[in-house]
Amino acid sequence: MRIKDISRIKGREVITIKPHASISETLRQLVNNKIGAMPVCDFKGTLLGIISERDIIRWLHRGNTDTARTQVKDIMTYKVFTADPEDKLDIVLKTMTEKGIRHMPVMAGTRCVGILSLRDVIEQQVRNTPVRTEAREEYVAVSAAEPAKKPGVKVPSLT
Repeated sequence: MRIKDISRIKGREVITIKPHASISETLRQLVNNKIGAMPVCDFKGTLLGIISERDIIRWLHRGNTDTARTQVKDIMTYKVFTADPEDKLDIVLKTMTEKGIRHMPVMAGTRCVGILSLRDVIEQQVRNTPVRTEAREEYVAVSAAEPAKKPGVKVPSLT
């Protein structure tokens, strides 16, 4: 199976952010779009890096709090591993696992055509497993639900 065969990649709009956007705007985009990371692109659409929830959490943990003035370029990850739509899924999964990558931009030449999450890869592999069990079906159904709707998962209040 190849990256281009993953249904969550096909036809999905790629949400990107500019390097001079504020962390406040980044958080707003992540939450509103229910995503965990965004490619950082310049005005021409050239990939410059990636920013994830983890980047922001690490920045906050260091005592930073000015989300309105801090820009994406100040905390984003610059060294980005990318995939090609023609790449084999098992090779990409190996790279993601070895490098500790949760989100990988999918590039067709210089254009970002998708972003692959580790969750996308795992769910695709679960769907392609020949053994169909009740536990597998429950995993796919629960993993697709929002965290607040998952059985046994309590989402703490931020207030």
